[in-house]
Amino acid sequence: MAKKQIEKILIANRGEIACRVIKTARRLGIKTVAVYSEADATALHVDMADEGYPIGPAPTAESYLVADKIVEVAKATGADAIHPGYGFLSENAGFSERLEKEGITFIGPRPHAINAMGDKIESKRLAKKAGVNTIPGTEDAIHDVDEAVRIAAEIGYPVMIKASAGGGGKGMRVAYSDDEARTGFRSAVNEAKSSFGDDRVFIEKFVEQPRHIEIQVLADEHGNCVYLGERECSIQRRHQKVIEEAPSPFLDAETRKAMGEQAVALSQAVQYRSAGTVEFIVDKNKNFYFLEMNTRLQVEHPVTEYITGLDLVEQMIKVANGEALSFTQDDIKLTGWAMESRVYAEDPERGFLPSIGRMTRYRPPRESETVRVDTGVEEGSEISVFYDPMIAKLITYGPDREASIDAMITALDGFEIEGVGNNLAFLTTLYGMDRFRCGDMSTNYIAEEFPDGFSGATLETTDQHALFALAAALHHRMEQRAVQISGQRTAKEKTAGEDRVVWVDRTAHPAHVEAIEGGVRVTLDGVDYDVIGDLDPAARLFSGTIGGRDMVVQIARPDTRIRLKYRGALVVARVLAPQVAELAALMPEKLPPDMSKYLLSPMPGLLVSVAVKEGDPVKAGQELCVVEAMKMENVLRAEKDGGVKQLHAAPGDSLSVDQIIMEFE
Repeated sequence: MAKKQIEKILIANRGEIACRVIKTARRLGIKTVAVYSEADATALHVDMADEGYPIGPAPTAESYLVADKIVEVAKATGADAIHPGYGFLSENAGFSERLEKEGITFIGPRPHAINAMGDKIESKRLAKKAGVNTIPGTEDAIHDVDEAVRIAAEIGYPVMIKASAGGGGKGMRVAYSDDEARTGFRSAVNEAKSSFGDDRVFIEKFVEQPRHIEIQVLADEHGNCVYLGERECSIQRRHQKVIEEAPSPFLDAETRKAMGEQAVALSQAVQYRSAGTVEFIVDKNKNFYFLEMNTRLQVEHPVTEYITGLDLVEQMIKVANGEALSFTQDDIKLTGWAMESRVYAEDPERGFLPSIGRMTRYRPPRESETVRVDTGVEEGSEISVFYDPMIAKLITYGPDREASIDAMITALDGFEIEGVGNNLAFLTTLYGMDRFRCGDMSTNYIAEEFPDGFSGATLETTDQHALFALAAALHHRMEQRAVQISGQRTAKEKTAGEDRVVWVDRTAHPAHVEAIEGGVRVTLDGVDYDVIGDLDPAARLFSGTIGGRDMVVQIARPDTRIRLKYRGALVVARVLAPQVAELAALMPEKLPPDMSKYLLSPMPGLLVSVAVKEGDPVKAGQELCVVEAMKMENVLRAEKDGGVKQLHAAPGDSLSVDQIIMEFE
């Protein structure tokens, strides 16, 4: 008897992945049900679904992680299947088992496979048994700090301390010494308990200069299993992936085949079904070691979809329907190259600390055959402290890696976000680096390239001058518009050339500006820049040519200044008459107040602990306090030697950005 086909799917998730599942379900003619917390009542995924139902307060432990509420809504709406997305209940074997008993199809693997692979300790044992290469480390959970230090020393530093039920970078710490093993163990346990409700951690050897490469697998319940190539996920920060691509610029066909076959062997060993990912650490000699298996859809699945032409969500639904895969391993062909950028609400120039608030402007680049945007927000959406700070995934495709990177940079240039901090400038900088373009990377890439943190993107002189010319051209068009409204000048005067000064960072750049056919010509430092494109004073995005070069530049005019964003860099200019520029040079510069004697909260969050008291001396690098935001613990340390004069906040306090925590002598 054939299995009844899925007719209505409840998505037990939120944000971009919920929207992603809804899109495929809609294309397949399947009805969808969204669930939402109080914080997500007006969220995009709720608007997109056919039905939406509340499931509780904002904290995930009271809403998205409560299986009873999810099942209750499924029954009430007649949903015959549930897609868990990723995170939350996606790798919860108890939830999958509960759905089987309730007669609701779980669009994912069976409970036994989730149990086997979802636990990092058990999965490592099974991987060894299946003949998969594994990395040296413990097979059992570590019980206390002393045991952690002893085992770390036996394995040999550096070591990785990892939450057994972890994922997404939470509950993971690298230790290079006994002291770091102690603090890392405590933080990993705390994060694991708060994020996953499971405080077990284990330790394994940390491979230096490693690459993080994962294999996508797809299996049905008829014993068929294939691998869909690999994804390079080495560009990470604090173990959180930032950029992913497919295929990897590092693997050769032989290594790809070996990794794929081991991933399939492991999947078949646990009778896996649905989409899954086997992650490997690969060293500089292409030796690879099993890291973990994610028994769910991965965040970075779109890059695999681009190069294989498959819709992985569709395949998951078909497998859940009991269908056999319609293709074999020989049918899988990898075509072209795809890149994915994770766009986060964070401030790279302040240590990548999370940013919350309302997005007053949100205009992603237009989607096409080569540009895709997976998002769960829209203009006016609130970025909440309760959930992951990812705003969107930007994916680009090209016939080769270089073309895909170029398409990504152009798309990032046109991605408009205001109201919350974001990492667009950082992403653009990464893609423009020669080392990245050469494919020379490891999971240490960001730490190596930005040892002192990210201080903002910089532009070549030619790019700067092109933006100065654009500022002059925009100002010229604004003046023309004003003249047309007032009618105070003749037609001849309107088209006549004029001298102006582009004032940037208290530096004057003389320019001659005149209208030409289709645009404006700006002569800057003896060089002509023909600015051709949309110069409408109301435009927020310029897409055209400057000096014959294609450029996409974001424009904002908060006051008399013109703010231009290009390649991740910001140029703030004023265009002045020559005599006004002379006077501007005489104006004194206003300096910001000295806040060096205060420790300010770099983000909104909860003050978890304070490690010092009033009157204590402190040394540079010493831990001062811990602030938790978006389920991540952030240790704040002293920048220099000194003493604590006064504490302005206590453990348990909710902090706002730049709130004073303590004052120094």
